[in-house]
Amino acid sequence: MMNELLQQRKWRVIDQSHFGSLFDAKQSFATDDTLCTAVGTGRSDAVVRTWVHENTVVLGAADTKLPYIDEAVAFLRQRGYRVVVRNSGGLAVVLDSGVLNISLIFPETKKHMIAIEQGYEAMYALIAAMLAPYGANIEAGEVVGSYCPGSYDLSIGGKKFAGISQRRVRGGVAVQIYLCVTGSGAERAELIRCFYELGRQGKETKFTYPDVVPGVMASLSELIGRELSVDELLVALWRTLQSFGGALYSSALDGEEWEWYEQYWARIVERNANVSITEPSEGIKR
Repeated sequence: MMNELLQQRKWRVIDQSHFGSLFDAKQSFATDDTLCTAVGTGRSDAVVRTWVHENTVVLGAADTKLPYIDEAVAFLRQRGYRVVVRNSGGLAVVLDSGVLNISLIFPETKKHMIAIEQGYEAMYALIAAMLAPYGANIEAGEVVGSYCPGSYDLSIGGKKFAGISQRRVRGGVAVQIYLCVTGSGAERAELIRCFYELGRQGKETKFTYPDVVPGVMASLSELIGRELSVDELLVALWRTLQSFGGALYSSALDGEEWEWYEQYWARIVERNANVSITEPSEGIKR
């Protein structure tokens, strides 16, 4: 049976997958909050936003409480990664040019509330449909030893290639996923394993951080057995959404949305400054 959240009459498509190295992950978080507001207030149709960031590690709030966070962040920067703290839940994840991120943004009302599980199931159903032509048998469930583990980790043969999160802002629900499309999943996991090793250094912590095992993570290219690309997955996404009966149209932020964006951008910049990881010369970026 078709997931009802995926049966949208129209999808507003915002593709930010080719913006390059100047596209900062904080911009993505500000954009999703803006679109949640637009969708939640009825100004916008449901949105599918695609985005790629180069060499960025996105941390969760709990990661900033690591006893040796400064040393851990310095290690990531020495390896050439930007470091950003997200405004939603979860723990550290790696983004790079081989990782495709997708946000589905739905409206929510008092009469039609979206349960957390519904959002996760919608994204799971979408990815399963996208990858069905490749013969992939996708499972949802926590993959122990992965970074940012969760009950809706997506895996093939026990190896995780994707993780899902959610954020709710002003009547809009953003369901976000990262898909490791190309490259080595184990190498990305090894980076995060070293991050936690440096951040903890054997010290006991109130929060339980994952003991990352690089071998339990892989990219889709590794799992399917042939080289995929972000562009190929984008085409699969558009085709899959169209197969559900919705009309797709391309768009960008406009008018009042830019005013909201500037407010959310200022908040995410302040959030990062408060945990002392923001690099100098921050400003509003459009």
